[in-house]
Amino acid sequence: MDERTAVERKPAKSFRDLLVWRKAHAFTLGMYGFTAGFPKQETYALSIQMRRAAVSIPANIAEGFRKRGKADKARFMNTAEGSIEERRYYLILAQDLGYGQTETLMTLLEEVSRLLNAYARAILASDF
Repeated sequence: MDERTAVERKPAKSFRDLLVWRKAHAFTLGMYGFTAGFPKQETYALSIQMRRAAVSIPANIAEGFRKRGKADKARFMNTAEGSIEERRYYLILAQDLGYGQTETLMTLLEEVSRLLNAYARAILASDF
């Protein structure tokens, strides 16, 4: 690789330095905005489930960041990946119930999913 095209990455000092965490956090903020417009009867039902699952993604990335072993880190990333799939379903359900358009959130969720998958693979391939 040419020196001009090589990108030198600094090690993350905090989970906030991780692009995957920043994208997952942005998704969570978007989810809070989206669910704010839900019908009143969903306040303690689908709305809270969607928010909890959304929060779980960046929370597990953050918690896993400080774990020392590969297996521990990977377990937290796997939990976050599970929350992504749960979120995917909730977005489909909300769309089908007519609670709003979910394309933008789904696109962001797909990006988080790709980034998280790459991060988890990098953890498992590392030599620490």
